[in-house]
Amino acid sequence: MVAAPSDGFHRPSWRSNRLSPEAQELDVDHSGRVVAEKPLRRSPPWEEAIVSKIRTMSVSERCLMLESILCCLQQHSQLVQKVKVSDASIQEVLEPLNLDFSSPLEKSFLFHLYGVILRESADANMVRKHVVQLLELSHQSSSDREGISLAIGITSSSHLEQVWGRLEHLGRTRFLRSAPLPLESQLEPDLHWRWVSSTALLCYGQMAMHAGKQVLPWVDNIASRMVYYFTCSSHDSTLKASFLSASIMLVKALSRESSARSYKFTQTPELIQCLLCILEKEPNFLANLFRQKIILVIMELSHLRPRLKPTVKSRILQTCLQSLYNLPPVEMLKTSLPPLELAPDVVALYQKSMQALDLLLQAFISENESMDEICFLLQHTEPWLKSSKSYERKRVVQSIFLLLKYVADYVKLSEEAMPSGLGRQVGLLLLLWRDRDQLTQSHSHQCVYLFLQLLIQQKGSTAEFMHLNKMKNFETKAHKDSELKFYSLVKVAEILQELFQELPYIVFTSILQTTMKAVTVLGTQHTQQTVEVMLSLCPPSERQVMPLWKALATNSRLARKVITLLYMKLKLRPPRELIKVPVQAELVSLLALGTIYELLYIHEYKATVRWAFAGILLGLLTQLHYLFELDVVEGMSDYQEEALEAKALSPCRTCLEALKGLFWTTNYWEVFAHLKLLRGWELFEHLETYTEGVTLLARAMAHYDCEVKAVLGQAVIFLKSPEERDNIVAILIITEFLSGQELTQYMSRRTIDSFLNLGLNNPNPLVRAMSLKGLSSSLMQPQKVVLLRNQLTGLLDSFLKPQPQDLLGLMEILGDVLHHLGAQGIGAVSVKMAQHLLPLFEAEQEGVRGGAIFLYGDVIYSGGKKFRQALKSHAFQALVPLLFHLADTCPEVVTKTKLTFLRCAILLKWEFRKELFSKLAWGHGPGAENDIFIYMVESNFSSYHQFLMQALAYLDSPNRRLKLTAMKFIGGILQDYFTDLCFYLKKGDVKTLKKWQVLSPPSAPPLCTTAGCAATGGPLGLCCRLRDAQGGPGLREP
Repeated sequence: MVAAPSDGFHRPSWRSNRLSPEAQELDVDHSGRVVAEKPLRRSPPWEEAIVSKIRTMSVSERCLMLESILCCLQQHSQLVQKVKVSDASIQEVLEPLNLDFSSPLEKSFLFHLYGVILRESADANMVRKHVVQLLELSHQSSSDREGISLAIGITSSSHLEQVWGRLEHLGRTRFLRSAPLPLESQLEPDLHWRWVSSTALLCYGQMAMHAGKQVLPWVDNIASRMVYYFTCSSHDSTLKASFLSASIMLVKALSRESSARSYKFTQTPELIQCLLCILEKEPNFLANLFRQKIILVIMELSHLRPRLKPTVKSRILQTCLQSLYNLPPVEMLKTSLPPLELAPDVVALYQKSMQALDLLLQAFISENESMDEICFLLQHTEPWLKSSKSYERKRVVQSIFLLLKYVADYVKLSEEAMPSGLGRQVGLLLLLWRDRDQLTQSHSHQCVYLFLQLLIQQKGSTAEFMHLNKMKNFETKAHKDSELKFYSLVKVAEILQELFQELPYIVFTSILQTTMKAVTVLGTQHTQQTVEVMLSLCPPSERQVMPLWKALATNSRLARKVITLLYMKLKLRPPRELIKVPVQAELVSLLALGTIYELLYIHEYKATVRWAFAGILLGLLTQLHYLFELDVVEGMSDYQEEALEAKALSPCRTCLEALKGLFWTTNYWEVFAHLKLLRGWELFEHLETYTEGVTLLARAMAHYDCEVKAVLGQAVIFLKSPEERDNIVAILIITEFLSGQELTQYMSRRTIDSFLNLGLNNPNPLVRAMSLKGLSSSLMQPQKVVLLRNQLTGLLDSFLKPQPQDLLGLMEILGDVLHHLGAQGIGAVSVKMAQHLLPLFEAEQEGVRGGAIFLYGDVIYSGGKKFRQALKSHAFQALVPLLFHLADTCPEVVTKTKLTFLRCAILLKWEFRKELFSKLAWGHGPGAENDIFIYMVESNFSSYHQFLMQALAYLDSPNRRLKLTAMKFIGGILQDYFTDLCFYLKKGDVKTLKKWQVLSPPSAPPLCTTAGCAATGGPLGLCCRLRDAQGGPGLREP
């Protein structure tokens, strides 16, 4: 008897939608997680009793029972639709087990029992034999295929290799008996082997389900066989249902293994490809849950490693979106169904299918939490965003809205970037703001809002986020304004993105100039949007975006707006507790910081930076303190200033370098040099010494009158700020300005007194202490000036004692008095103090030498206008001693000497002051020594002979280092300036030279044989040449 075809081999696929019981359990819970509707399959309650009986049976008894079960199944195999077996047959089979069941049993019970008996058998040969017999049963009905696969799966839990071998043999047999037919052939393949293919697929799914911890070593083999059966068979409804059931069982088995996420799978793309083939052939109506199940399985497979390639994800998105978005409208889904015996709930089917799609999109985002991934996903929705059908637009906008809401609520994007396609996608959503469908309008509004919320959250802009929240409800009054604002942002983003991408390929100057003019126009019309977009184009340190920033500086008014916006964004500093470590690099304040640093060195912004000097200074100082609060200090202390290799700077180092660059590029290089030579910039590298650094910087600014009025105004504003860091920086600057400047020319004492009293109520103890110090300054307490000057006179008398006690302490006190008097000065006492300090340059104690040299640098600036000329003359006398002490044996003395030497040069207004500093700070070796020598001599024309006479005194110095330095100096001045010496030397100077040679000790080398004399080129040296020249026109009478 030949059975009639069944299970839809000759029916439309939508009529045969039966999945195996295991596959039907896969669903989604109310929270959106993929779950099993029932717990994973456990043993039925009767199995334990039967297993205990089976274990007592002999091998022959087990074989007999297996034969009985097989016979019973064969008797009913022709009744395809019958899933119940007769009570008589059951009782006959169960008789050896002495068990009785009160309720009727299904045929699946016999398959289950068959598998349990084989599972409990230890004889491998017997297992192989009965597995073969099992596979030779009829595969015509779905109950037979499911029963066979169940028995195979149960058996494989103990005999995986034996079962695998039998299935491999079945596959080879099937391949030999079903060679592919030509495409033009109208003959159908053998129906039996098509059924067998479906059974084999279910078997592999059941094997995965029952493999337990063995599933991972076998999973790729199982998946490859599933792909093989699917690709080598005719894609009828039964085969597709079996493949889907097997795939569901496979992912459920993998979900139970915690180590599956770290396992590297090889067959994932192939499995997905097969599932997409099924999805593509689904009819354009909803009659089953195939769409939902397929998408859920793909979602689970996407979590496996390695990650899916973009091409695979793109195919998934195209197929899934098309399968669901192209369905008829929801209200027409029911009428589009073909005639069915029992019509399904199409609305429920639709909702479950759409929910599965939303979960798939969320799964892709969870695997790559970035704005790039969002744009990648949304690129695939564009055909439906532009669709002419309202219901398609409605569906796609709802999907985008749910995706963006999920990202905003649960995802922290890993990088701040504006992908090239972002503007286009936001633009398409903006077009839907005027869609005829109200729900589409609402969702498109929400989508744009969520897009901007994500971008603002990435940049850390609290103010912009609060402003955006105000717009969230889209009030009717502001509706059009909001649309225009969003639209302008999108258009600016699109234009700048395109220009930025094309910039490297522009080779013609005329085209480049036209492009930059376009950027200027864009910046003029949409300044804020332009700045925001340009901040997001690339990290400022990469500098590819710098031409665009230059274009915004062609107009001075626009340049000021740009710098002001960057300054405002620099102040957007979320509290530390609201920031996670990976997000620190994404703060908008850091992008603004990096951009300001780069703009300092762009010529077009030089005047604008000078205009905004005070705001930028206070912004950088407080930004550095903020970065210390965030503990972003990596790369701060290991920075190498002279390193040739260009490396990206850390945030803290960028801030410090920007602070230094602000003074250097605005030509306040004296302040930069003052801190550099004192190693004051190093104080800014640690939070513990940060306040000392700010104090030293403010003192130098007051001394060199560096933007005092503007900085004072900003400091007063910062003192009123609610931020503690702003108060600290402000009060440190104000206090130092009170000591170093006559601030009453900028504001009254009453005003100063009022904001200092404000600082007394500050919760920070440092602010309170510094405010009190400011109130007690000589500017606020004028009566202190006379007292301090009188005290200073008494202290100077200590220098006249034969053996002054504690010179270091005395000089420290004198320095403090000088600092407290500040702009008031010390008058005539300054000259007297300078005279006392100069001999101490040669003290044996290193501390005394260094202290005297450092204090001397303060003293020569403390006499006021009346005594400035006298102090200049004295500073000139100190030049040669200071020059020689640049070679001092003590590094600390050398450091202080460099600063005082430079301060003398600044006081005397040398021509090459800035170049001199460069050599003092970074020069090394004979080349730097020679340059410093030239700067000094060339800046003091007609004074060569005085330098020579001072240098001669050091030839008798007990300090060998100073003696050698003097010899080199004398040699250099004789070699390069001998003619000028002959003109300016007086007869008294020549007599002194002769007298020095006569009085020099025997151990001293004769002057004419020193290195200096040898350098003149004559065998007799200086004395001989001067004697020959005596009386000539070059020598003058005293």
